Amino acid sequence: MPKKGAASNLLFQGSDWNFETLSRTYDAIETVALDDLGLDVYPNQLEIISSEQMLDAYSSVGMPLMYQHWSFGKRFVFEDHLYRRGRRGLAYELVINSNPCITYLMEENTMAMQALVTAHAAFGHNHFFKNNYLFRQWTDASAILSYMEFAKKYITKCEERYGTTAVEAILDSAHALMDQGVFRYRRPPRLSSEKERERMRERLEYEEQTYSDLWRTLPTTGESSDPDAVERDVSERKKALNLPDENLLYFLEKTSLILEPWQREILRIVRVIAQYFYPQRQTKVMNEGCATFVHYTIMNTLFDQGRITEGAMLEILQSHTNVVFQPSFDDPRFPGINPYALGFAMMQDIERICVDPTSEDRDWFPDVAGSGNWRETLLDAWANHRDESFILQYLSPALIRKFRLFLLSDEADEKYCEVASIHNERGYEAIRAALARSYDIGANQPDIQVMDVDLLGDRHLRLQHNVKNGVLLEESSRDATLRHVRHLWGYEVSLAGVEAETGETLYECSTADIEED
Repeated sequence: MPKKGAASNLLFQGSDWNFETLSRTYDAIETVALDDLGLDVYPNQLEIISSEQMLDAYSSVGMPLMYQHWSFGKRFVFEDHLYRRGRRGLAYELVINSNPCITYLMEENTMAMQALVTAHAAFGHNHFFKNNYLFRQWTDASAILSYMEFAKKYITKCEERYGTTAVEAILDSAHALMDQGVFRYRRPPRLSSEKERERMRERLEYEEQTYSDLWRTLPTTGESSDPDAVERDVSERKKALNLPDENLLYFLEKTSLILEPWQREILRIVRVIAQYFYPQRQTKVMNEGCATFVHYTIMNTLFDQGRITEGAMLEILQSHTNVVFQPSFDDPRFPGINPYALGFAMMQDIERICVDPTSEDRDWFPDVAGSGNWRETLLDAWANHRDESFILQYLSPALIRKFRLFLLSDEADEKYCEVASIHNERGYEAIRAALARSYDIGANQPDIQVMDVDLLGDRHLRLQHNVKNGVLLEESSRDATLRHVRHLWGYEVSLAGVEAETGETLYECSTADIEED
């Protein structure tokens, strides 16, 4: 029960709100977030938007500034159709990883919901954006808004100058390659000015050689039948081009010989946006878990202080319960493991282990069990982990039992599925490791790299798909994507599927074969 006191102690009463009420509630939430939980956040900017504006934000990947593209309009119509027919609700808020951190609140929200989503987004997500190592390494929150403004204006100018059709053709191909347009590890070092001059010299020499069709038919002095010499040439060529390269968009932007400067800049824009969202794809469980834990803790603290009514708290808890609801595997609503549910449960479990551990917890988490420092433990986890490592380190046997997790082995050459791991000591380890792997982007997304290209020869671009666990690419989407690469490259493109463990070539295809078909 909240503490008894004058009604003036309440932050709000009823469902109506105004900007004075929002400001008063924000200040109270901020005090708990900073002083009690020890959060470190960017300055906040709260904006109130309508449902139609929220739908528009959905369609443009949640960015406040975005260039135009037909796919965004298609997404808007789709989302609007579902919303108008009552088949899908809208998010109560939308938060942008920027400095200041922008949080959009729906004007249709009740005041209780405005308080909840302010705590969730403006402090939970905000803290995670500012402190998690992936966001610090790969994104620049202070520059993203100005860059998106530049991108929108630049693409608009390109449409005016070169035509909408030409710009959309480049964007279509770039969007098709967005998943292969990120640096997953470290960005390759920049070439020295000497190497840049050498690359330019090679390009100029090639242009001179191809000026005359007759000259182009003559063999070059560099040709050799010596296998060792050929291998050395290939090795030097790859070294000069920093191959293999995991970032296909980056390679095409920097190396394609057919792209105009404005087309290269559009590839760069799409690549920067893909890199901006890359950390979010690796931290869904942690990011949503952090925000949910923060809003739950703050709202309960304010209720205990007597600043939120019982009616408002019931509304808040109902929304919170819906967010963290985890349907059973045999429930028609089962979509997989709910990242809100798993993240929030793990963070509550960390608090329990730090404050009231069992003997099992002391065996599994000797460094934090019984320490009482749950705030410090959570702040450290939020800063230094992604989903995979967070689950691998902090998923407890107690939570495995609560979620009723087990490991199912489904081998292609076996007649039956097998329950490989259950709730015993060895099973907990296997279940935790398997669940962590399922959140590893590197293990679950196709690993396609640029392996070789002879810019002074036939310019045939060779890509390689490192096949893991025998999972091949779906042929129709693979061929469609190769056509997009061909569009940006301008010459033949081939893709070889190679077994990652054995090095055996499983398949080969090229745009020449696709075009013939």
